[in-house]
Amino acid sequence: MSSTSLNKRKSDHIELAFRSQLSENDGRFFYEPLLAPSPDLSVIPSIEIAGKTMKAPWWISSMTGGAEKAGNINANLAKAAQKYGLGMGLGSCRPVLEQTESAADFKIRKLIGGQPLFANLGIAQLEELFLNQQSDRVKELIKTLEADGLIIHVNPLQEWFQPEGDKFQFSSIDTIKRCIDVFNFPLMVKEVGQGMGPKSLRELLELPLEAVDYGAFGGTNFAVLENLRASGVRAEEWIPATRVGHNAEEMTQWICDFQREGSLNIQAKNIIVSGGIKSFLDGYYHLLKVPHNVMYAQASPFLKYALLGEEPLFEYIESQLQGLAMSYSYLSLKS
Repeated sequence: MSSTSLNKRKSDHIELAFRSQLSENDGRFFYEPLLAPSPDLSVIPSIEIAGKTMKAPWWISSMTGGAEKAGNINANLAKAAQKYGLGMGLGSCRPVLEQTESAADFKIRKLIGGQPLFANLGIAQLEELFLNQQSDRVKELIKTLEADGLIIHVNPLQEWFQPEGDKFQFSSIDTIKRCIDVFNFPLMVKEVGQGMGPKSLRELLELPLEAVDYGAFGGTNFAVLENLRASGVRAEEWIPATRVGHNAEEMTQWICDFQREGSLNIQAKNIIVSGGIKSFLDGYYHLLKVPHNVMYAQASPFLKYALLGEEPLFEYIESQLQGLAMSYSYLSLKS
């Protein structure tokens, strides 16, 4: 380091010292500064999903942000997934079922290369397709998009809040089990922002799914979003119900409890922790805590940077991966 650079650094330290004081630490981790060299991305473990390898246990759980922007968002996310060896879930592919020309916004296999790519349909659409004996349309969707499997998003509370929401004739678990019986490609199941209680979580973990995704309370809350779209007395009176749900910490603790009690016959291959994951530290906490094959997922940060363009998105991903490498090098879980 040159003397000029050294002097600049020391000057910065003096000027910034009083602005760099914190009174609270992150109490989830032990910081162990003596036991590893400088962080390197090679310390981040890979994980397999749908027979394909991700270079980091970090899933891109995308939201398309409006039909007119879907194509650009999906393209940027796919390029990022290919570049950094990640996996990606598309936003709802319902438009592809309703308008075949919409497929262009979702056909990103050439951009994502050999990385995992999952299509996405809501439980209401799947129930309707089964009732109309049109389940082959789902198989055609997977083929058209060259997807590795299907994400089933479960959102009964969102539908209840939505002014034009769908009504269900069957329970979500019944429709999920039917999907398992009918489809021969990998399936994931996720909530969309409220999480799920211990009975529902157990039901899913004991099914032969590729992954169970929390979709926990703490991220984008579609119950809130739909209630904001409503008006009148109902919108005001239903506000308390938007707070119903379970955060990722609760759900992870239930899985730990199930495993400790020996009461869970887990069949799902992977667990994806999503909902309120603000940074690599939040993700790392669950990577260490969940006693199963686990990755974490984010949606809003990817959406934010994908809208800005490739370079901001790449810069975001690189910063998070460097943070994850630091975590694996210097941090261990307290409990």
